[in-house]
Amino acid sequence: MSDQDTPQSDAPQEETPPPTPPPTPPPTTGSSDSSNRGVMIVLSYLWILALIPLLVDKDDKEVQWHAKNGLVLTAAEFALWLVFNLLAATGIGCVFLVFLPIIFLVFTVIRVVAIVKGLKGERFVIPGLSQYVDKF
Repeated sequence: MSDQDTPQSDAPQEETPPPTPPPTPPPTTGSSDSSNRGVMIVLSYLWILALIPLLVDKDDKEVQWHAKNGLVLTAAEFALWLVFNLLAATGIGCVFLVFLPIIFLVFTVIRVVAIVKGLKGERFVIPGLSQYVDKF
């Protein structure tokens, strides 16, 4: 066999670098923050849907507070609606039915403000209502 039969390469061979490993997920800590906290806070102020975060996310105290606050707000809205409708049924309260859409709008604005503050990590304390949150 001659020297011509054996391949010789005088050029330096390039080594391909090993592939980079995928990024590791962030470590899970033992904190009570849930991964879907924002969704749970939004659900907390959507009327009867406040039961979902109340029953599902029991470890997160902040979500629990918002869920209870949303349920108290729902109860107040329902009670006010019931009173207005009972007054309207008597015949003397038909004028009150004119104010029912305004009341609904006020409650909707309160819910939106509570959701926005909740997503920022704050609490929206509703005077006269939020004091009942800590009672249950």
